[in-house]
Amino acid sequence: MIVFKYLFWLLYRIWFYIVMGLPIIIMFPILFVSILKESWYPYFFRLARFWSKIILIGMGFRYRFEREEIPVKGKSYMFIANHTSMTDIMLMLVAVKNPFVFVGKAELAKIPLFGFFYKRTCILVDRSSPKSRQAVFLRAQKRLKSGLSICIFPEGGVPEEHIELDAFKDGAFRLAINHQIPIVPLTFADNKTRFSYTFFSGSPGRMRAKMHKFIETKGLTVTDTKSLNAESRNVILNQLKVYKK
Repeated sequence: MIVFKYLFWLLYRIWFYIVMGLPIIIMFPILFVSILKESWYPYFFRLARFWSKIILIGMGFRYRFEREEIPVKGKSYMFIANHTSMTDIMLMLVAVKNPFVFVGKAELAKIPLFGFFYKRTCILVDRSSPKSRQAVFLRAQKRLKSGLSICIFPEGGVPEEHIELDAFKDGAFRLAINHQIPIVPLTFADNKTRFSYTFFSGSPGRMRAKMHKFIETKGLTVTDTKSLNAESRNVILNQLKVYKK
């Protein structure tokens, strides 16, 4: 029986890369055109949302969203969420309609096909380099000034599987305070179970996400960064505990 489980997990992983890569190949011309100008990014974002839905449905995930508040069209936000799976990217894209730009680790740019568009549309960060982190801050400011939103997974990476929620880095919160934009916390309940970074794991099934009430930053200063960080983390951590009940 265990042999069949491992065979399923192997084929399931292979299928993920097929269902992720095939739509990119098919849509490559229109995707390529949509990234030629930064002002065309909203069109690329719509295509990315469509691509994400294909992957989630193709993998047999039944996503369900609960929203305590809905982002206003044309307004900028800082979207944050817990990070446990490659599917976090897809679920975030499907959950949020406001065009946003990911701030993510540079290593993902090495993935064939996906990486080609990832490095041209996202803000890449080498977390071991202070210079890279500063460059990220400046690029994010530019995108916010153009009317887009930003998405950051503030754990700074994917924690070990036994860690429910790792400590948050301060970058997302400093950026939100500097631009006086609301923090929008999202909690992903099932992504670790559905498709974690452990190779032999995963299965089709439900994928729940909750968009919490926005946390305002108007009037806050850089000295409030730590308290804003803690407040945002507690919202997500408490919801994870609710999901476990």
